[in-house]
Amino acid sequence: MKLAVIYDSKTNNTKMAAEWIVSGMSEVEGVEAKAFSIQEVDEEFVKEANGVVFGSPSYATAMTPDMHNFLMPKAMKLGLGGKLGGAFATEQFTHGGGDLVIQALLNYEMTNGMLCYSGGNAWGLPNIHLGPVAVNNNKEAHNGMEHYKDYFVTYGNRFASKARELF
Repeated sequence: MKLAVIYDSKTNNTKMAAEWIVSGMSEVEGVEAKAFSIQEVDEEFVKEANGVVFGSPSYATAMTPDMHNFLMPKAMKLGLGGKLGGAFATEQFTHGGGDLVIQALLNYEMTNGMLCYSGGNAWGLPNIHLGPVAVNNNKEAHNGMEHYKDYFVTYGNRFASKARELF
């Protein structure tokens, strides 16, 4: 089963998070997972995928304009309807709006007929309700992507497990 992670990244933090999710997905037997920047999406792979996770840095508490402009014309072309969808975000500040980015991405997915994944508290700790968020250390020296790696790997594994169960 194929799973895709599509992201926009400005400072490589969101790219790193996408790769961690793919790492977790790849732990599930029978899963082929790949990450793609919005500039280099393998459209055939995504069309064949049963699940797609979208990720964006928080840009003034919203997904980046580039991610928005990628998503608007691509939903029908990529055949997103019926696929399992997920979302994640990175941010520069502890309260930088990553949760709002995830909600916007999930709303976009639902509008396009995707089945949105949320592990919520069903898996136990760590609870990852809507999707993982990482705070980089670009602006807050006490933070850093490495503190959040396990959440992204865990999310990828849980997403892939659910996709395998469904498909």
